Amino acid sequence: MSVAYIVLAILLSVMLLGSAQGKLTKNEKVVQGLSAANVPQSWYPPLAVIEIIGAAGLIIGIFFSPLGVAAAVGVTLYFVGAVIAHLRAGDTKGASAPAMILLIAVAALVVRVLSL
Repeated sequence: MSVAYIVLAILLSVMLLGSAQGKLTKNEKVVQGLSAANVPQSWYPPLAVIEIIGAAGLIIGIFFSPLGVAAAVGVTLYFVGAVIAHLRAGDTKGASAPAMILLIAVAALVVRVLSL
């Protein structure tokens, strides 16, 4: 078991849960960011559920490595999509937050795979 993965999984899970909460409560800052990327409000709940599932998978992945790998892949793909959505909408400033989370997700994936 890698201490680095545990730290990354917990950090990323906290970030995912915070992002999900912002979507579910329609936090003003979150709504502004998603609106800039042309994300309809009807998508907020499903996106939040995906983030919650990703967070759970990362944490369970501490004990069951295949799920940790799968969750890290899923979270990485989710945030690749988020960055692309911001860039397609011309929101380069708004792409920085999902890009940062994407980098952490990639780090978690690499560390989890290397610790198998």
